[in-house]
Amino acid sequence: MSDQGYPNLNPGRVNEAVNGALNSAKATATQAADAITNSQAYQTVANGPVAETASKELNATKSEFSNLAAARQTPSSKAATGQNLTHYHSMFYSLLSWENPRATAISYIVVATSIIVARYVPIDRYVLKALFTVLGITTAAELVGHVVLGEGFATKVRPRQYYTIPRETLESVLGDVEQLINFFVIEFQRILFAENVFATLTAFFAAVLSYFLVKVTPYWGLALIGVTAIYFLPLIYVSNKELIDTQLNNASSVISEQATQVRDLAAQQANQAYEATSSATSQYVNKAQEMMGSAKKTAVDKGYVSKETANAAPGVPVEKVGNTSITTPSTTSTTAPSVPAADKINTASFPTAPKTEPILAEPSSQPVIQTPAVAPAPAL
Repeated sequence: MSDQGYPNLNPGRVNEAVNGALNSAKATATQAADAITNSQAYQTVANGPVAETASKELNATKSEFSNLAAARQTPSSKAATGQNLTHYHSMFYSLLSWENPRATAISYIVVATSIIVARYVPIDRYVLKALFTVLGITTAAELVGHVVLGEGFATKVRPRQYYTIPRETLESVLGDVEQLINFFVIEFQRILFAENVFATLTAFFAAVLSYFLVKVTPYWGLALIGVTAIYFLPLIYVSNKELIDTQLNNASSVISEQATQVRDLAAQQANQAYEATSSATSQYVNKAQEMMGSAKKTAVDKGYVSKETANAAPGVPVEKVGNTSITTPSTTSTTAPSVPAADKINTASFPTAPKTEPILAEPSSQPVIQTPAVAPAPAL
């Protein structure tokens, strides 16, 4: 009886054939790779000067990246508030100071390329396309495997245990993220509160320049300019450190001398103003006291008050009025006119007040004739 009309109920033979074909292809590929490796041309290229130079550069690059990773240590210096800095302070200082030039150059190329790629390449669409492509291939392979081989391809390559992130690794990553965030937070506050005046001044000019560039430059271009400045301004400083430090010291000395001169001039002007104010105040006070003394002397001379009462009031004493003279640029001392003795008023000039109550008379029927009141004569 022929088996052409029945499905293959024993797929083991097919699996053996497939595995044999795969092993044969693998062996053929291995033999071809060994043949290429052992060939004279490959040995000439692999052991030539170009390969040696490339190997040296590769080893130097690996060493610099190792040094950069080893620089991630908490620095001994602290912030102005006494707080410890993060280990990213040491790493970024080593990176941006070009202590490891190959690692710094490669990191700049990676960051700049990422910005350009993010601008011109629709990464999100490619990611989604790759995702549905992989899922579609996996689904098709699984279904075809079940139909042809009796076992799905995805089932065959499935790992015995799914991969999980260890707790230690997750805590380490979260700790690094926390340190990185705190690095930016601390640096922003150090710049904001002028812990380093030159850094604050540089940030000020960068903010002003960005304010005008953002009107004509797209965000990706602004980000590329910022990254380039962050990487290459320290390189310019490191390459011309002595010259730049000399100019900065000279500028600092000039600013300090100018500030000292302005401070001394301000103190001199303040002293002169204080002296002028004190002199004018003293003159006006003396003039006021002299005027009060003259008024008191006039009152005593006219008999309005006694000498003791007049001296109790503020001002120059009565007996010193004639001896005190105040000279000012616009006024001269004057003497109060003397009052004749006949014009002095004493207690005898006033009538004696009655000591008994007046007796009211009976009202009469006669009309009362009212006479106009006469104002008393003013006292001389």
